[in-house]
This record gives sequence, C-alpha cells and structure tokens, in this order.
Amino acid sequence: MVLNLSKGFVNSFSNNLISWYRINKRDLPWRNTKDPYKILLSEIILQQTKIAQGLPYYNRFIKKYPNVQVLAGASEKEVLKLWEGLGYYSRARNLHKTAKIIVTNLEGIFPSTYKNLIKLPGIGDYTASAISSFSINEINPVIDGNVYRFLSRLLGILIPINTNKSLKEFRNIAKILISKKNPSDFNQAIMEFGSLVCKPKNPICNDCIYQKSCFAYLNQKTLTLPLKNSKKKVKERFLNFLIIKSPDGNTVIEKRINKDIWQNLYQFPLIESEKPLDKKNLSIKLKEIQYLNSKDIEFYLYQNKSFSHKLTHQNIHSSFWIFDVKKIKNNQTNIRNLDMYPFPKPISNFLLNYNW
Repeated sequence: MVLNLSKGFVNSFSNNLISWYRINKRDLPWRNTKDPYKILLSEIILQQTKIAQGLPYYNRFIKKYPNVQVLAGASEKEVLKLWEGLGYYSRARNLHKTAKIIVTNLEGIFPSTYKNLIKLPGIGDYTASAISSFSINEINPVIDGNVYRFLSRLLGILIPINTNKSLKEFRNIAKILISKKNPSDFNQAIMEFGSLVCKPKNPICNDCIYQKSCFAYLNQKTLTLPLKNSKKKVKERFLNFLIIKSPDGNTVIEKRINKDIWQNLYQFPLIESEKPLDKKNLSIKLKEIQYLNSKDIEFYLYQNKSFSHKLTHQNIHSSFWIFDVKKIKNNQTNIRNLDMYPFPKPISNFLLNYNW
C-alpha cells in the first residue's frame, strides 16, 4: 500500500503530536527511566492489560525484583504467583526466561538495540521497538493497538489489522511519520494519543488536533475503522475441579504441565467435560477413571452453580465439587500453604470466597 504523504504533512504530524504529548502525557514510572529492564517489564505487563490494572503489578515487580539479576534468581513459581490475576501467563514465563538468558549468556548486561532484543523469548517487533526507542532513542516505530487504530482512522488505511500483512504495512507508514530527531517521544506520543483521544469507543474527535485532516472523521467512519477480519469461533470449555478436603486441613493440588491455558500454574484435580455435569454424571466419570470411587464419599457442587471466565478465544465454565474425605494418603497439601502457589483466576476467586 502506498500513501501520498508529503514532507510538510510528515513534519507537521510529528511536531504537533510531540507537542501535544508534552502537555497531555500521563505521569507513569516507566516514562522516567532509560533502564531497558524496567521498560521491558512495563511493556510486558501492559500487553493485553490496561494501565490502571497493570500499574500496581509493575510497582510490586520492581519492588520484589529491582533488576534482572534478582528476577533471574527467582523461581518460576514465585514469578507466576506475583503475576497471578493478570492473565496471559506466557508473558510471565517468557519474562523469567529472558532474565535467565541475560544473566547466564549476556553477563547480566541487558541489550538495548532492536536486533539483540528481538532474539529474546517473548519479545516481538513491538516490544523490541519500544525498548530500543525509549532506552537509546533508536529509530524504530512502535505498532500496538492504539497505533493501528489512530493511523487507520487518520489516513483511511483499509487493511484488516488482525492479519500478518498489516504489521508490515503499518510499520512502513510509521517509519515515514516517526520523528528522526526524537523517536522516543514520538512513540510514546502516538500510543498516548490513541489511548486518550482516538479511543476505541467514544473517541474525542472534537478535541482532536487532526480533526480537519482525519479520513474517518470526514467520512463518518470513525466507528468502523480499523477494519478487522472475523474473529475466531469462541470455544466453550467445562472444567470440573475436585476440591478434596480432609479433617486434618489437607487438600490436593496439581501443576498444569501441558501446553494449554494456564501452563505451569496450579489447580485442583480436574475432570474436563464436553457439557455441564450434574452429580450423577460426575459420579460416572469418577468411576471411569477410578478416582474417589468409594461409596462412602459425600460431595456437592459449590454454590450449586458454575462460574464463567472469558479468555480471548475460550469461555471457561468452572464447577467446584467439594469432597469430604477421612484422609488423604498421597500428594496432600495443607490448606494454609495454598497462598504460596500461583492459581488461575477462576481458582484464586474460589479460594478467596470459600470457607475451609
């Protein structure tokens, strides 16, 4: 795709954007540092996460892991526990892997150039561009959801943004627009403008400094741009967690080791079904797998309902079945130690509300 962007438009666009940013930018801790580790941490946390939710996590991580060496020395279990509640746990696992690689293979020196950053686990084009730009002022445009939306509306770009082709096209356009003198502020500014003004819903067009030249505004397409291809079909999953409890205060948990959602987090023993189970059908399932098949065991469904939790392409329906047993013979965990383990959001919510 070729856009006719005049030199005058390019210069005025970047100058006006940076001027707007210096007046309107939010005071955020990662904007007051050139430390690539702290910038990485902020960027990883803010992927798929709003600033209001991510900021407390950032502060807690910096307090507990003030540098890459301390993070590398932590266990994955500790890192996942601190990440608990943010979701998309592969971000935390890759962050931890990156820290270990830097300490083990790079003598603890955090890379700051795009070509070296892009080699690390979990660091793609956007994150490598952001870190290299913010830490050493390297000229690499950032392309995130805010940038896709802002440029698509402003310039009338009709490429669906959720395709492989879109990143290359938008990056080429952003390379033309980016300030060569101050790429760091430009990148911060273009994301901030998309977040605060050119919002997904209810954009503040009346206060937009680009209103008179905005394709979407002039053509009444603000709410139809950017374009997206049809979403993938959402999968419904039914998870039956077995809460096994004994009079001496023990229960059973296990680690999720398969390549699936919540990998390396912990859960109660699980039976996944194709549809919701009632007590009778769960009993049949238990007998099939020869698990807790004693006739003396009583169990019931917590709050007589399942709990829904939405992921990107999955709807999770969690049912918590309470089993009172006389004694747990193997793999028992005391309920007082459960707060040491990282759990998926549905289970941590259950633990928060269940009265042992």
